[in-house]
Amino acid sequence: MVFSLRIAHLCFILSIVGIPLGMAQTYRDNILAFREAKAANFAEDPGAPLSAADTGYLHYYDPDSTYRVQATVELLINEQPFRIPTSDGTSKEYVRYAKARFRFHGEPVELTLYRSVALFADSAYRNHLFLPFTDGTNGEETYGGGRYIDLSTADIRNGQLVIDFNDAYNPYCAYSSGYRCPVPPAENNLSIAIRAGERRYTGPLKERPSNP
Repeated sequence: MVFSLRIAHLCFILSIVGIPLGMAQTYRDNILAFREAKAANFAEDPGAPLSAADTGYLHYYDPDSTYRVQATVELLINEQPFRIPTSDGTSKEYVRYAKARFRFHGEPVELTLYRSVALFADSAYRNHLFLPFTDGTNGEETYGGGRYIDLSTADIRNGQLVIDFNDAYNPYCAYSSGYRCPVPPAENNLSIAIRAGERRYTGPLKERPSNP
C-alpha cells in the first residue's frame, strides 16, 4: 500500500459508514471520525499492518485547532526529480513542488511539499502532494521516523494553503517491518514540537516480508 494514499482511502470509508468528511457536527467530530475510520480499516483489511486487537495501541493527541495553520505558498519552478531515502535502504523519486511558510507561536516555519514521480503518472493521484516532517516530539511522544500529511494541489488557493497537523499520521514502518517509508528530508526537520496528530504506537512491532 502507498502510505500517501491513506487520506483518499479513508475518506471513502467515512462515506461508507455514513460520516462524510467535512459534514460531521464539529471540527473535533471530523477528526475523531477519521481516526475511528482508520482503526476500522486496519481491523477489516487483512493486508493492513495491524489487526483489530492492535488498534488499541494507536494513540493521538487531542484535537487542537491551533495546529490548523494557514501558510503562504511559493510554487517551485524547474525543479528536477531527486530521490528521498526510505526506511529499507532504498529510495523513491520525488520533485519539490512548493514551499509553505507560516508562523507558529510567533516563530517562522517553512516546509517543503513534494510530488511523487510515480503517483504523478497516475491520473487519479496527479494532484497529490506529500508533506513528510519531523519535529521536537519524535522518538519520545511520536514515531522516531517522522510523520506524514497528505495534501492536494487543489488545496492551494490564491497562494494560500491550510495545513492541519491534526491530520499527521505515522508511516506503516511505525507498526511493522517490511515497508518502504520515505524518510523526511532534513529541510522538513522542525525545531518546534508539533503536539497534534498521531502519537507513538505502543504495541508490538509486526514483521512483514519485504516487498522486492
